[in-house]
Amino acid sequence: MNPKLRIEELINILNEANYNYYILDNPTISDQEFDKYLRELTELEMEYPDLKRDDSPTVRVGGSVIEGFEKVPHSIPMLSIGDVFNEEEIIDFDTKIKKEGFNPEYVCELKIDGLSVSLHYEKGKLVRAATRGNGVVGDDITNNVKTIKTIPLTLKEEIDIEVRGEIYMSKDTLKKLNMEREKKGMPLLQNCRNAASGSIKLLDSKEVAKRNLECFIYHLPNPLDYGLNNHEESLNFMKKLGFRTNPNNRVVTNIDGIMNFIEEKGQLRPNLPYDIDGVVVKVNNINMQNKLGFTSKYPKWCIAYKFPAEISYTKLIDIIFTVGRTGQITPNAVLEPVIVQGSTIKRATLHNEDNIITKDIRVGDIVSIYKAGDVIPAVGAPLTMRRTGNEQSFKMIENCPICGAKIVRKEEEADYFCPNDLCPARNVSSLIHFASKDAMNIEGLGDSIMEDLYNYGYIKDISDIYTLNKYQKELEQLEGYGKKSVDNLFTSIENSKKNSMEKLLFGLGIKQVGSKTAKILSQKYLIIDNLIKASYDDLTNIPDIGPIIATNIVEFFKDENNLNIINKLKEYGLNMQYISDNKVILDDNFNNKTFVLTGTLTTITRDKASIEIENRGGKVTSSVTKKTSVVVVGDNPGSKYDKAITLGIEIWNEDKFMELIKKDN
Repeated sequence: MNPKLRIEELINILNEANYNYYILDNPTISDQEFDKYLRELTELEMEYPDLKRDDSPTVRVGGSVIEGFEKVPHSIPMLSIGDVFNEEEIIDFDTKIKKEGFNPEYVCELKIDGLSVSLHYEKGKLVRAATRGNGVVGDDITNNVKTIKTIPLTLKEEIDIEVRGEIYMSKDTLKKLNMEREKKGMPLLQNCRNAASGSIKLLDSKEVAKRNLECFIYHLPNPLDYGLNNHEESLNFMKKLGFRTNPNNRVVTNIDGIMNFIEEKGQLRPNLPYDIDGVVVKVNNINMQNKLGFTSKYPKWCIAYKFPAEISYTKLIDIIFTVGRTGQITPNAVLEPVIVQGSTIKRATLHNEDNIITKDIRVGDIVSIYKAGDVIPAVGAPLTMRRTGNEQSFKMIENCPICGAKIVRKEEEADYFCPNDLCPARNVSSLIHFASKDAMNIEGLGDSIMEDLYNYGYIKDISDIYTLNKYQKELEQLEGYGKKSVDNLFTSIENSKKNSMEKLLFGLGIKQVGSKTAKILSQKYLIIDNLIKASYDDLTNIPDIGPIIATNIVEFFKDENNLNIINKLKEYGLNMQYISDNKVILDDNFNNKTFVLTGTLTTITRDKASIEIENRGGKVTSSVTKKTSVVVVGDNPGSKYDKAITLGIEIWNEDKFMELIKKDN
């Protein structure tokens, strides 16, 4: 046997096996065969060390120990990608590109949560691997990278090339490592990303090999040099050379395509074997990329959409108190800004004294932040293990922070209230609520403007809104107002008089009467005078109206001040009746059924489609479940369509939906 020829043969067998296993996901030999060939190669290399090649599969096990990492300059800078957190920012990205005169295709890819690496090959052999570093200079991690089995040591072609990718640790690997570390009494690795980053920086490559790191390649810095005109071609080219690329990518032509990909992969995320923290969107055409260019920090032709964090952590700086329109005193957390589910959160409600004491929340704590119902920022438990001893325990205030009145708490309630009906904070909050979108929808009367008008004495109660025109000249002279904005304000005030009864009822600010309850009451009593006369027993006989809400309604309409304001509003011409603005058609195709809309509807907007469904007795929800009756599918449907098929739910296309609703019009 010729040792040199046998070594070359074994290297070829093992490299081909690695390629088929890790790149093509198509194993061609068993694990036992692989191990047998690897042992034979190791023994031959030990016997003939001068025949050992730099690209031998045996380097995967590591062994060299270095004192530190040398610095490596990047010939093409490794820039970061700009982050976006919501659909509006994606639309803005697309708009800016189109303003440059382009109509791009995009490639959507998973954003692997690991660390970036640059790989250099000469004549098809791996010669250097480097971290991103500061984008200009990185660390040489070649020895450690050679232990990663999903990174080829030898390519399919003898080619000079640099590629870039993401090194990561799988969820299963992290789990196994932590089980071993727990048995040894060692601290656990926190997450896959930190574990991968820490592993690649180990100075002993043998220890790196034990971490079973993996890698996806996603970028070719100079594709035009290889005759490649778009990013999709680059991915296919790199895969052909032997690199492992992520199969979860898609070419799309518009925002709907991007958002469907994001929604689909967001739902797939928990079931992936590795962590992802978003989706990368790249202009596909390389010449277009080059013309768009770069900012000082980011490429202009790609963005990284970051998935909303379900829970984030930040520092609680202070607890302040606000006074609502009913006089309710609410403690609020002042936070170091943190992004949660796409929004920057600086404040969040702490609800009440009991909640704070039960959770033992203190000023100075690191606390968890989440969105209740995916909408309202809320504070979870503090991280007590991170306390320094300087945190301040919570103590409830005794007096209203605005008027100074002693606050009260009834035995059956969790909240404190300011009892002063004339408290300025209560009055301003009531005024703001009355003019808000879900109530009377008076455009031009936002929070700060309403506070100004209250402080100037132009508005003291809600009825004063309808006499504001007597201050027209004064308003026009105020900074930031002017004649046009004042005219628009008066028009909006006049239009609000035509609102249906439920808008007015909600705007009155009756305790615990929200917009839904206001509509139930309006549909039942039709005019406000009938509701004013309603007894406690009458009200509690209505579904969804419990004893507490019934008591609040009765007490509100017993108050002479409230009745006087309602009478004033009548005098000023406000509508006091329920107006059914929708033609309700009980249709068996829709009545008592739950609908989900997915994809892009071309002949009707989603909002209008939802109204048409509700007008026929149906209900629209956002998620597909076993309780869903029908899924209406437009163009480019996302994972909701797939889930509907899996659950066997009835599916309508847009044509069928439009045919059914037109039948009744």
